[in-house]
Amino acid sequence: MTKSQKKYLNYCIKIAIVGLAFWFIYSKVNNQKNLSEFQNLLSGVDTMTMYWTMASIIVLMLVNWFLEVGKWIFLSRSIEKLGFWKATKSVFCGLTWAIFTPNRIGEYGGRVLLLKPENRVKGAVAMGVGLFGQLVLTSVFGALSIAWFVSTFLETPVSVTFGIWVIALIYALAFIILYFNVHWVDYVVGKIKVLDKVKSFFSILEDFTKVELLQVLLISAARFIIFTSQYVILMLVFLPELPFVSMVLMIFILFFVQSAVPSLDIFDFSVRSFVASNLYGYITTQEIAVMAIVSCIWFVNLILPAIIGSFFVLNVNYLGDNNS
Repeated sequence: MTKSQKKYLNYCIKIAIVGLAFWFIYSKVNNQKNLSEFQNLLSGVDTMTMYWTMASIIVLMLVNWFLEVGKWIFLSRSIEKLGFWKATKSVFCGLTWAIFTPNRIGEYGGRVLLLKPENRVKGAVAMGVGLFGQLVLTSVFGALSIAWFVSTFLETPVSVTFGIWVIALIYALAFIILYFNVHWVDYVVGKIKVLDKVKSFFSILEDFTKVELLQVLLISAARFIIFTSQYVILMLVFLPELPFVSMVLMIFILFFVQSAVPSLDIFDFSVRSFVASNLYGYITTQEIAVMAIVSCIWFVNLILPAIIGSFFVLNVNYLGDNNS
């Protein structure tokens, strides 16, 4: 392939990715009735409260993703040194790819494309460690919150409730143990003959010490607190009558279900809205307000970053090295 052909093919790939992302975004946002409901909620509060509330949610979104940028720099440092700007482009490109791929799988491809070609597979493995750290928190808090929900709101025999708590604790502990022994994955891959060709890429898992894994988990915890806080802020403003502890624990359940159900990012709001309306139906009759809040968070945390990422996508070389 000539240099000129590569250049035009590169442009076509960029246009296709951005076009797909914007088509998905437009088709969903245009039919998103809950966003209109959220606008109605905003009209019910004074102007200053509205501005401060939305400004807080957007600032928290930016802090959230820049924490992810810092985590990505930390995770990839033994593979390839990334400056802050390049890491930022990498993370936001991944967010654009994630929006139209099942279970955010495109986030891997979109992010590691800014690494050197020979480092991309190892980069994807390192990125997986960071995502696993986030999943550990979602699984631990989600499992324990589900046990609380069953014992608080559902009429079940004491033996069943006890069993659910035991299962939740074992489930949570299993995730923590597996995370801090992530090198076991490398061992398992080494035992599967059909994966011999990729075994060398998983060897990077042996390099992560428990202290480093704890650091990654702490960054993930900061992100977890931030996107929990976004929900809390909106619910305190629009549904102040909700009991605080129940409100927070149900947010954890929402995160858990969202992570467990395979879906496209762009359809994720449907899962969130359905789960949230049914969960919060136990403590409020304002299900529409709950779904509107969920849709607002969906838009701010997923749609806005994907739009930002689309501009970075246009600066990526998909058929060669990316040194920018």
